[in-house]
Amino acid sequence: MINWKSIFTYVILSVAAFVSLFPFIWMLISMTNKSVDITRGSLMPGSNLFENLSNLFANYNVGSALFNSFFIAIIATVLCLIVSALAGYGFEVYQSKGKDIVFTILLLSMMIPFAALMIPLFRFFGNISQVFPAIGVDTLYAVILPYVTTAFFVFFFRQNTKMFTKDLIEAGRIDGLSELGIFFRIYMPSMKNTLAAAGIISFMNNWNNYLWPLVIIQSPENQTIPLLISNLGSGYTPDYGVIYTAIVIGTIPTALVFFFLQRFFVEGMTGSVKG
Repeated sequence: MINWKSIFTYVILSVAAFVSLFPFIWMLISMTNKSVDITRGSLMPGSNLFENLSNLFANYNVGSALFNSFFIAIIATVLCLIVSALAGYGFEVYQSKGKDIVFTILLLSMMIPFAALMIPLFRFFGNISQVFPAIGVDTLYAVILPYVTTAFFVFFFRQNTKMFTKDLIEAGRIDGLSELGIFFRIYMPSMKNTLAAAGIISFMNNWNNYLWPLVIIQSPENQTIPLLISNLGSGYTPDYGVIYTAIVIGTIPTALVFFFLQRFFVEGMTGSVKG
């Protein structure tokens, strides 16, 4: 007997998978074609891959852009995980009369769009430049600092900390561990799924960040991959083969991070805590 329900389900899933994968397949095909073939809508692989790669690396500072993007994404992600985990742990473990009020205000800050904060942030880093030029305007640290933590990640860690066994904290105190020792030696290893999930989200957000680097970065040597790709398409006659090649190169790191950490990502998003 034909199970029409299963057939219908697989057809829908196949269509959804194709729609999801088609943009990436299109990118891979386009990076092998000439610009004129891409504008014609060619869906067949070409023989222009190495020429596109050669033109990209010969005419644009791709290595510097990759280094800047990796530096920003890695440093911002590590700092975000530490600061957000500390804040979420503190909000959940320690008792204070005003902590719920502070946490509510923190959540309300999520309603403020980042576009509304850009001008104050730019003026802040402009003033900082006069005292500490190393973290002022047109530096990679100016891109990193606003993303050291967000209200979402503090909320995310606090919610996952609710499932953390509090008896382990008391056991650590009895064994003579300091509060920081308990945090780094007991809490953090137990939250590896949450850390992986938050790390993936933070890394992808910082890697793909475009608006704030566009505002704060002024020199070509400090530009990131999203800025480089944007510049590739700003000419009068853009080379679409080179553009798609740069897009694929810029997509690979985030795809690899998610691929290797996807199991932890699913468990972390569902609130799994390893005891």
